[in-house]
Amino acid sequence: MSADRLLSMLLLLQTRGRMSARRLAEELGVSVRTAYRDLERLQATGVPLYAEQGRTGGYQLLDGYRTRLTGLSEREARVLFLAGLPLPAAELGWADEVAATRLKLLAALPEVLREEAARTDAVFHLDAPGWYREVEATPYLRLLVDAVLGRRAVDVRYRRWRAPQEVRRRLHPYGLVLKSGTWYLVAAAGGRPATYRITRILDAALSDERFERPADFVLGAYWSRYLDDFGSRRYTGTATVRLSPRGRERLADNVPPEVVRAFEATATAVGDDGWSEAVIPTESTEHACGELLRLGVDVEVMAPEELRRAMTETVRALTGRYDTPAADAPPRPVPSSSPC
Repeated sequence: MSADRLLSMLLLLQTRGRMSARRLAEELGVSVRTAYRDLERLQATGVPLYAEQGRTGGYQLLDGYRTRLTGLSEREARVLFLAGLPLPAAELGWADEVAATRLKLLAALPEVLREEAARTDAVFHLDAPGWYREVEATPYLRLLVDAVLGRRAVDVRYRRWRAPQEVRRRLHPYGLVLKSGTWYLVAAAGGRPATYRITRILDAALSDERFERPADFVLGAYWSRYLDDFGSRRYTGTATVRLSPRGRERLADNVPPEVVRAFEATATAVGDDGWSEAVIPTESTEHACGELLRLGVDVEVMAPEELRRAMTETVRALTGRYDTPAADAPPRPVPSSSPC
């Protein structure tokens, strides 16, 4: 028995009125027999459900019965969709509201659904940040939450990649996005929305200016377009590489998914020792060199020559450093000609 299916059935009857078991089964994607069993379970939990026979008959709730999620405060209603995300909710400053909301949601459910929810909660846990990285400090996150919800402009000092690196902006915050444990602010400066990594905000202060978010702006749609555009701008070149069987197994742990997919899509066998050759996208010579060196002896760059030369020079510099016993070795920097 699925608890969420029972709740869906209850809400269907509440919003649509009388429905036949066959119609309920179609809506929920189950067999008619399963729908009858679920209706019996609902009745057993005390839901006032009755059936009418005949061609136009069906099941319906007693007049006036409603299942209500009562007692939610304004802040608790606000965090409703974060009830299953305790860490992000805590970062936003809403940990107490999320805990209270979960309790009230459970209290509003029939007993059988509370039992199912408790069993589900015991076996699922979401840990958003990726491996091998600390959770980033976001001292201005709560201020930005207030700016987004209150539709107030915010003045920021921001550190970006290109020159000038430090810039000042007055932003109209449209929304916040959590991507792989990293928070981003989507905000307009001069009317056009852009994406800002919150850990790169050096200073932030709420202003007295109020703004209205465009009626046609949809945060999820914007983020999807942003990711597509980012991917197209991120990879500016390609490289031909060969991997051993072990290197191919380790590839997903060392490079982004886009690179793995490209390798698998273009891989061809070379020789009789299990090595494969493929074409992968690259961001830059320096970046590709750093990523591919993680694979050690299980990778060989075939092209372009610039990347192959960078790999060679870096390996040669490392060899020279480790040829000398550590106790006697003077400081020996990697040659400046090596981009890695």
